[in-house]
Amino acid sequence: MTDTGNGGPGRSGRRPGQSGTREAILDAARARFAEVGFDKASIRSIAGVAGVDPALVHHYFGTKAELLTAALDLPIDPTLITDQIAAVPVDALGETIVRAVVGVWDSPLGLQAVAFFRTVLGGDATLARQFLLEVVLKDVRSRVDSPPGSGATRVVLAASQMIGVLVGRKIVGIEPLASMPVDQLARIVGPTLQRYLTGDIGL
Repeated sequence: MTDTGNGGPGRSGRRPGQSGTREAILDAARARFAEVGFDKASIRSIAGVAGVDPALVHHYFGTKAELLTAALDLPIDPTLITDQIAAVPVDALGETIVRAVVGVWDSPLGLQAVAFFRTVLGGDATLARQFLLEVVLKDVRSRVDSPPGSGATRVVLAASQMIGVLVGRKIVGIEPLASMPVDQLARIVGPTLQRYLTGDIGL
């Protein structure tokens, strides 16, 4: 790790100035992602806005996807969901997505997730939308891109279905949706997601 000029050669643990540097990078990332989108916002351009070396961005946050995750200040680790989705074959994506997403939201972590979701619904959803499409669903999009070019539409339809389920279950509290066991919900809603992802949707 390089010397940042804040206190000698790099080492593990908190160093003077680390918090300020991290926040400057996060502020720059939020601005660039909102301005030009995830794909066009390069690490170099974010570093330029923050006034730091691009190597520091990678040091603090790793990949651009991890930087977007940090910029959103998510209350849960998205890999709790994405790892489950990545582990199943394409024809099992529908039910798996329902179980993975709702399972996390029903866990003790879910209280923070619901609070975050309320904030997103009531404010600027630009970063949340980019996170959903470019981080959570990016790998799914490539897996269901049949016919070629349909992947983006498929994952957006699936995401809209899940947003509706989460709003009904966690925000509005509609019964029996609000108290339905996760496995039952997955069996009911999963086939709809599966049709969006792999079935005939007229494209």
